[in-house]
Amino acid sequence: MTTTPAAEEPLVLRTDRADGLTTLTLNRPGQFNSLSKDMLTALQTELDAIAGNESVRVVVVAGAGKAFCAGHDLKEMRGNHSKEFMQALFRQCGELMLTITRMPQPVIARVHGIATAAGCQLVSMCDLAVAADVAKFAVSGINVGLFCSTPAVGLARNLGRKAALEMLLTGDFIDAMEARAKGLINRVVPADALDAEIERLTQNILAKSAVAVRMGKGMFYKQLEMGLVEAYTYAGEVMACNMMSEDAGEGIDAFMQKRRPAYKGC
Repeated sequence: MTTTPAAEEPLVLRTDRADGLTTLTLNRPGQFNSLSKDMLTALQTELDAIAGNESVRVVVVAGAGKAFCAGHDLKEMRGNHSKEFMQALFRQCGELMLTITRMPQPVIARVHGIATAAGCQLVSMCDLAVAADVAKFAVSGINVGLFCSTPAVGLARNLGRKAALEMLLTGDFIDAMEARAKGLINRVVPADALDAEIERLTQNILAKSAVAVRMGKGMFYKQLEMGLVEAYTYAGEVMACNMMSEDAGEGIDAFMQKRRPAYKGC
């Protein structure tokens, strides 16, 4: 008698909630959720679909098993040891990281375990991050002769220069409290309170105007690359457009009338 092999588990598990929260769970627990080419493709596909879906308001990125994400798949990289493969892999990873900042929905990293190398990069490129107190972070490529150049991009935009370079040059782990102090993550809670803290944060954002959140996230990242004068000119234009939205009118009226705003949500 022959048996049909069980279908493989998806590399990224997606859970949608009616209130606008979507959770994407990296699902290679046996490989500590390492970012193989297929994993990158699966995550990119989900993020691209979510970016154009106005019913999704907030995205949480989580990891299955013991780790959040242990970075790139070193076995895959050693098995495809050509410059062309490496160039394509890092281009693919870079595009994924940029997608997170370009999509209109806030993306929150839920870090319950280690986040190393490109996994630490993923945390740095998410808009917000909440970690369990047992989580640890490192950009440890230097320990195997490889400077974590692509993770350095996100790290340098979250931490001060000396703090970022210390992590990159030593490969040492930092704990969650130090990661928060250095600016890599927003909040640290006991492991058994992680989901409750994520829920508090997401509900806070979901209660806000979807129009304002969407416009605000786009403005925030764009102005970072501008000079001061250009940034103020651009921010003023965005704020003027925001003020003309129905949600801004409703929010201001509700504030003056001392009631909860009823945002349109689109």
